[in-house]
Amino acid sequence: MSWHVAGITLDNLDDLPKRCRTCVFWELSEQLGVQAVDFGSTDLEKEAWVSGVLLEWGSCGKVVYVRGQPAGYVMYAPPTAVPRAAEMPTGPVSADAVLLTTMQVRPEFAGEGLGRTLAQAVVKDLTRRGVKAIEVFGDARPGTEPGCVIPAKFLRRIGFKTIRPHPRWPRLRMELRAALTWKEDVEAALEQIFGSVTIPMQASAPAESSVPAP
Repeated sequence: MSWHVAGITLDNLDDLPKRCRTCVFWELSEQLGVQAVDFGSTDLEKEAWVSGVLLEWGSCGKVVYVRGQPAGYVMYAPPTAVPRAAEMPTGPVSADAVLLTTMQVRPEFAGEGLGRTLAQAVVKDLTRRGVKAIEVFGDARPGTEPGCVIPAKFLRRIGFKTIRPHPRWPRLRMELRAALTWKEDVEAALEQIFGSVTIPMQASAPAESSVPAP
């Protein structure tokens, strides 16, 4: 499978699934989100949010492309830039962490390990930038339709640990130094076995899709 990961910018923002391109669940408070929907301005609000975070903080998302087609994406930002985080029952996010908000893989690319690939891209980016940890609100009872919160089961599978339990919206955390060490150990083992051949880690995983907002 031929794939590559690129940072989200205003130039490729339209490569997000249409529903996600106009979703402002995390980007606005609940009240302002409702107003944006009423005014039909969610696409502009999304663009303004991405623009603001890029200017003030830097890269805030990744898109994975398979054979040139957008196959999935992930977004993350400082918790202070994510209004809905303050309204989650298991908040607040720790001061030393960046908040992973949402991740989705298109159904036609499910089962290819792209969710794990996106998570590794986030770990690599944030570790390079000196971030100590990633936190995320998971959904303990995900539905069948795509939404805004990542299934908690998937998050635990890729290395996140629950730090504040909740029957529906647990908060999970990944220490980035530990994550990087794990990745380095695996890559070192692969190099020892296969010599100089570079093998992308793409272990199979269930369909990674976020689920409806609360």
